[in-house]
Amino acid sequence: MNPITDLTIRQTRLQTRRHFLRNCQVGLGGMALASLAGPGTGLAEEVISGRIPAAAKAKQVIYLHMAGSPSQHETLDYKPVLAKWHMKPCPDELMADRSFPFIKGRPKLLGPQYEFQQHGESGAWISSLFPKLAGHADKLCVVNSMFTDQFNHAPAQLFLHTGTPQFGGAAMGSWITYGLGNENENLPGFMVMVSGGKLPSGGKQLWGSGFLPGVYQGVQCRSGAEPILFVNNPPGMSRDIRRSSLDALNQLNRLESKAFGDPETATRIGQYELAFRMQTAVPEVMDITQETPETLELYGAQPGAGSFANNCLLARRLVEQGVRFVQLFDWGWDVHGTNPGDDLMTQLPKKCQQVDQPISALLTDLERRGLLKETLVIWGGEFGRTAMNEARNGSKLLGRDHHPDCFSIWMAGGGIKPGTRYGETDDFGYTITQDPVGVRDLQATILHLLGKDPYQFSFPFQGLDQRLIGPANDPRVIQGLLA
Repeated sequence: MNPITDLTIRQTRLQTRRHFLRNCQVGLGGMALASLAGPGTGLAEEVISGRIPAAAKAKQVIYLHMAGSPSQHETLDYKPVLAKWHMKPCPDELMADRSFPFIKGRPKLLGPQYEFQQHGESGAWISSLFPKLAGHADKLCVVNSMFTDQFNHAPAQLFLHTGTPQFGGAAMGSWITYGLGNENENLPGFMVMVSGGKLPSGGKQLWGSGFLPGVYQGVQCRSGAEPILFVNNPPGMSRDIRRSSLDALNQLNRLESKAFGDPETATRIGQYELAFRMQTAVPEVMDITQETPETLELYGAQPGAGSFANNCLLARRLVEQGVRFVQLFDWGWDVHGTNPGDDLMTQLPKKCQQVDQPISALLTDLERRGLLKETLVIWGGEFGRTAMNEARNGSKLLGRDHHPDCFSIWMAGGGIKPGTRYGETDDFGYTITQDPVGVRDLQATILHLLGKDPYQFSFPFQGLDQRLIGPANDPRVIQGLLA
């Protein structure tokens, strides 16, 4: 038999239905590969340009997620009427058709535990727990009418960041880098940093690429000598030897890609090439000792520390280098009041103090460098907290249970209308009374600000056009948030 014909027959026999359906996406894998492999690799020139759409008002995103969910009653949603009901039995209307994860029986209402004042020309109500953030009141758009349909941490975080409360969805940062590409070929387009001592409840799925090509997965960075694990060369291997090894490996991978058209082979080549370039780019961009003493003091950052302050400074350095989506998770905001490590009077002020100065510094630094107008900054948790005191198992400490029906976030920069408040809740901060904003509405608005049509922006998977905002057309771009 002709050797060429024999090879063709053997390849055809290996083409299962799964291979065929997967290969329909090979063009996407090829584009991702060409984008990441960079110049001089001999790959196709059809690359993702990394150009932002003309309609975009933002070029990049910094998302500050307070894992565990801060209490809106002590931060951004001032309720003086609730203060008058402090430690009085919960009225019937708040108990009707309600169930809570931990509250039992008829709880007592819990008034706000910290003073609020109006700040700036906008008159934004901000808690005394955020004295430095309050100085930026006229940059913020505070949304008091967020809601979600998830009341446990992991599903709520997954829903917020991947569009589904179940594992397997693609992270928002992955969607955005898939749609917009990256401006820096030596760094990942989606980078993640974690503080607070623990991963968020949703785990690393919160920055996974899901059904999108693997090149769009978020890359977690760490403080210290090795910011990204396994990127550095092993002992005894020089950079030249590493380059030669990769060249040989890439030749084999290209042969496999040509023979079988598997987009994951293209992903593997691209990741190897990106990792090689990251060996020099990442240590430089993650080295905050290059910053001036004034800048380090502004953030409260300390070189080598694994702190939220360091991560905020690194977020500015990353977007300055063209990274498209920077995600910061800070753990420790789950204030149930079962012990001093999760109550309103000890833990909450501790967490607020840890983030207030760095966030204020980030906004100041982005603005003075001309980056705030093109960088969308978002702060918040995955759901809200109840207007009632939890008092789990008779605890005398103050805390609030999970509450999906309303919570508060703020946004700044990147096409957001500054110095505004959007949405309202009732006198107890328990239900939304005006301009509700769902999780999918927020996702649609973020995509719109980045120049993407949230209804058309999709990826084919399992016979469906998957979207970040889900299958329905109910999500809205919230025009009241836009400048």
